[in-house]
Amino acid sequence: MLNNLIDLIRLPFRAEKELYLSLYKIIGFYPRHIDYYKTALLHKSLTRRNEKGKYINNERLEFLGDAILDAVVGDIVFRHFPRKREGFLTNTRSKLVQREMLGKLSKEMGIEQLVKSDGRGSSHNSYMGGNAFEALVGAIYLDRGYDACMQFMQKRILKQLVNIDKVAYKEVNFKSKLLEWSQKNRINMDFVLVSQKQDTTNSPVFNYKVVLEGIDGSTGTGYSKKESQQQAAKLTLEQLRKHPQFIDQVFAAKSDRTKMEEEPVLNVPETETNPVPTTEADTLEPMDTQEKSIPNEPTATIADEFDLSDISSRPLTREEIIAEAEAAAFGESA
Repeated sequence: MLNNLIDLIRLPFRAEKELYLSLYKIIGFYPRHIDYYKTALLHKSLTRRNEKGKYINNERLEFLGDAILDAVVGDIVFRHFPRKREGFLTNTRSKLVQREMLGKLSKEMGIEQLVKSDGRGSSHNSYMGGNAFEALVGAIYLDRGYDACMQFMQKRILKQLVNIDKVAYKEVNFKSKLLEWSQKNRINMDFVLVSQKQDTTNSPVFNYKVVLEGIDGSTGTGYSKKESQQQAAKLTLEQLRKHPQFIDQVFAAKSDRTKMEEEPVLNVPETETNPVPTTEADTLEPMDTQEKSIPNEPTATIADEFDLSDISSRPLTREEIIAEAEAAAFGESA
């Protein structure tokens, strides 16, 4: 506290004073080297050069901040969940540092409002804000070191804005969830790139669609392959939930495929010069295509919004749906 008061007294009485005060509200302390933070808030859509004539923006600090953020959040998650396995820790960390989360934090904390850009990327604010958040972490690291980054995440983010337990136990990996359902039901699933282009700020925009047994599912758009595939998976999960006819099409296509795979090949050519007449026991039986079931490792999820274990090719009656919902509810609370 005393150090902050000293820093406040030493603040330069110039146009940058407002920036100092805004950053103090966001990060909890006054910057020592303001130039790092200015760069962190400079979007690539603006053309700026340094004293050496080189173009500057926040992309390099974004790269650094991304690495520091992974380390800091990984450290926090590791200590917060001492009994959890590596898979759970990795999944929790990825949810805390995903683009959507950082974009929301950037907007909530006022970081997004400080970003300087040409204004043409207004439709890309969540992407721009998330990048600025990472760049700001990079600036904090260069200005104050690793401990200051840890303090920023613990005191300003996890203590005030984000409930780490709620995030950890909420299933938001829609791509993984759809893949799990497909494997359980032996459904062939693919993500197909529909288009790839650039927006007005020259940022790449991807459009992917989900294909189940050759049947087109939903499409998703995002500023990365992962983001667009997650959206496509989420919309496809909702499609499976709300449209029984879509499920029927998928399972019918699967049935046609497996029927063709199981169809026996008759009239196999003989390999002997004098073939021996075949008996009934020698006739070719249809090939058993039953696959070994894939064990499902238990996951610690609360109120899983997309539990698709009850989906089948046969529509359920209202009574069956209610009965299964009650059974699932009592099972989770036990």
